[in-house]
Amino acid sequence: MQIQHIFFDLDHTLWDFEKNSAKAFNHIFSQNKVEVNLNDFLEIYTPLNANYWKLYREEKITKSALRFARLKDTFDALNFDANEELIWHLSDEYIGALPNFNHLFEGAIEVLEYLMPRYPMHIITNGFEEVQTQKLIKANIRHYFGKVITSESVGVKKPNPVIFNHALELTSSEPHNTIMIGDNYEADILGAHQVGMNTMFFNYHNEKIDGMENNIIHITSLSEIKNYL
Repeated sequence: MQIQHIFFDLDHTLWDFEKNSAKAFNHIFSQNKVEVNLNDFLEIYTPLNANYWKLYREEKITKSALRFARLKDTFDALNFDANEELIWHLSDEYIGALPNFNHLFEGAIEVLEYLMPRYPMHIITNGFEEVQTQKLIKANIRHYFGKVITSESVGVKKPNPVIFNHALELTSSEPHNTIMIGDNYEADILGAHQVGMNTMFFNYHNEKIDGMENNIIHITSLSEIKNYL
């Protein structure tokens, strides 16, 4: 591959969303005296959140609906009495707290240091506009990246080809000379393939994907990136 630009997803790829999210919930529950068992909460919340994000990517629900429903459904499943005002308050508190916890995946800094002198690097993310840049800054990795392209700034979400084409135009790059590295097979890998980009699937959770194309580079740790780039 004659790669000239690298595009990374952020959450679940460089930034350890699950670990940071758990710490953010622990913080806001403590601050607001919400007496639920964190492990029980996360066991229900995590798959619910993933499903709501899929609906959000597919333009089937709004950002507000995602932020409210994922908490309401979780509290309902736990039989925890949370009124609408509390849910909205916790939703806002969570978004505010999330960038303050900045665990990265093992090897993230090492691989970014390795890549930085070799390639221009950029971010393409579906995450909320108001927190993604803060995550990069507070995790001390913003300086590794040129452009940070968010779905909210473009108006569409991965895997919509519009966001990838916008990223290519913004960076004056050609699809065959770029690579997208991300953890979500549908949003990152299939989305980038639609516009002719090379891809690298960061499958840290060893997810089994039905019908996954054989020619896709597949890694389970970030350090493996150095084997290809």
